[in-house]
Amino acid sequence: MAAAGASGPVAPATVAARMLGVLWLVSVTAGSGGAAAAAGSEDTLKCEDLRVGQYICKDPKINDATQEPVNCTNYTAHVPCFPAPNITCKDFGGNETHFTGNEVGFLKPISCRNVNGYSYKVAVALSLFLGWLGADRFYLGYPALGLLKFCTVGFCGIGSLIDFILIAMQIVGPSDGSSYIIDYYGTRLTRLSITNETFRKTQLYP
Repeated sequence: MAAAGASGPVAPATVAARMLGVLWLVSVTAGSGGAAAAAGSEDTLKCEDLRVGQYICKDPKINDATQEPVNCTNYTAHVPCFPAPNITCKDFGGNETHFTGNEVGFLKPISCRNVNGYSYKVAVALSLFLGWLGADRFYLGYPALGLLKFCTVGFCGIGSLIDFILIAMQIVGPSDGSSYIIDYYGTRLTRLSITNETFRKTQLYP
């Protein structure tokens, strides 16, 4: 009686089980590779999320007439920023780019002010020399107060002194709500206030 050899016929169920095992192994390997590729793609930062020191931004181009950035719109202007050499990130077009230090990676928003032709230097000069005639108030768009100061000789000098202090400290500004024209790199007053809204506002750090 002949014995069954090692290379004898294999049962169909065994063949099917082996094929299923191979297919499972292939699918797991492919899935792991795809997940790794997706993770690698997600790990690429946007250029605007780079940390300080990983990019450099140009100084804004200043309009000589307004002393504000030339592209100021809705209190916001943008300056081009260049990622450092050998930095890879997604630019403002969403394209993953390897930078050499000469390409624009993103546009950084900076704050700017709304001005409407009222010069801070002119307002202070009028208040100092012609404040008793109400010239400062006329210039800033307050004709009623200007006329009242003119008729009372600057409220007997007291009102002229008060107005000079208020204008010099930039507490009193143009009547239309715009800001004074002040040298962009000059001395400007920034008012700080604390309210419930500012207390809850998320602080942004570079």
